[in-house]
Amino acid sequence: MNTNVSSINAAAGAQPVRIGDYLRQWRQRRRLSQLDLALDAEISARHLSFVETGRASPSREMVLRLAERLDVPLRERNVLLVAAGFAPAFPQRSLDDPALASVRAAVDQVLAAHEPNPALAVDRHWNLVSANRMVAPMLDGVAPHLLAPPLNVLRLSFHSEGLAARTANLGEWCAHLLERLHRQCETSADPKLIALYEELRTYPVPARAAPIAPDAVAVPFRLRLGDEVLSFISTTMVFGTPIDVTLSEIAIETFFPADAITGTRLRELVARL
Repeated sequence: MNTNVSSINAAAGAQPVRIGDYLRQWRQRRRLSQLDLALDAEISARHLSFVETGRASPSREMVLRLAERLDVPLRERNVLLVAAGFAPAFPQRSLDDPALASVRAAVDQVLAAHEPNPALAVDRHWNLVSANRMVAPMLDGVAPHLLAPPLNVLRLSFHSEGLAARTANLGEWCAHLLERLHRQCETSADPKLIALYEELRTYPVPARAAPIAPDAVAVPFRLRLGDEVLSFISTTMVFGTPIDVTLSEIAIETFFPADAITGTRLRELVARL
């Protein structure tokens, strides 16, 4: 894994002042040439060059088309629009906003439906949004200060007073999480994600003991619970057609049993709740 994020930090630290600067940064972040992007957006490379250098001003529709082709997050699409002199297109509301009551209900419904499997929802910075009843037993023994809001799920996984002491394959699991976070940093250049990445690299986590087996289908999460080790396979779900910034940034993480023993223990746990 490439752990050098200096280029990401540089990109995040730069403060573009024109729409062209923003577009160039996102294009370079996606490793596309002007010709690649122009062909994908069905415009001329000459016109794109003029937009990036400030010799031409893009229309609102052009900004949105380029942002879509560049897979720019909704939050940043609003930034692009404002930089081009247009109003934001995507609403951005807190989860406490009454307008998002149906969203909160949908998230909780999805989480509850996954029981007896542990499932939780996180925001773009990996802070806990909500969790089903099966998550609490997994957090038994975690230091209270790590459970105080905002509860950061990645910090909880790496911290010695969190889940690190009970994770049977700590090196393997944390390497997987760090690789995943690194990809997010490269994709988004989000300063808070980059700071979290740098923080997690300082934790005394052992190196991955061995390469992933060729016949492996997923990196497991193996957690000690009492005298047993439960083994999970994690999945991630996002909402498919969000037009609200907050909803677009919510991810639901579900942990399914990777063996029969884990499945049995989960069913026993939920029966006692």
